[in-house]
Amino acid sequence: MNELNKTKKISVNKNSAFGYQKKINSQLAQWKITMPKIKPLMSDFGLGDFLQTGLTEYWIANEITSGYCGKFLFVFDGQTCPYHRHKTKVETFFILKGSVLMNYTGKKSVMKQGDTLKVNKWKYHSFTGIGPALLLEISMPCIVADNYFFDRSIPFGGNYQK
Repeated sequence: MNELNKTKKISVNKNSAFGYQKKINSQLAQWKITMPKIKPLMSDFGLGDFLQTGLTEYWIANEITSGYCGKFLFVFDGQTCPYHRHKTKVETFFILKGSVLMNYTGKKSVMKQGDTLKVNKWKYHSFTGIGPALLLEISMPCIVADNYFFDRSIPFGGNYQK
């Protein structure tokens, strides 16, 4: 099964997604950035509060057999991608626009436009928008079961107990 299809249970509902997408498009227009013509994944991680815990992902490529993945990640001001880690995935984040508060293995730092961070496998990480922010993730392929969230109530990933 396509890994993106597995993320449906953590996606925001269609009506909410439309309103958020308009706000994201407005911000991207201000930045003069054009996203690929793909449907973004708007995730609230199954917690029901997208603007608190969530992000929007534009999956450019997730080439499992070729060994790479590329995504744009958008967060609103104060929106957090939750603390998690990956057993096998290594990823690098590049801040394209805005700033984020990055929590990497319990150490918090502000990352600004142009900054990069390599996240090694099995290292906890999360980030929160300081204002709206756009990140580029370049990584090994995204495998849903390779997400291990610190918050075990997130109904997704390798450590979720049904």
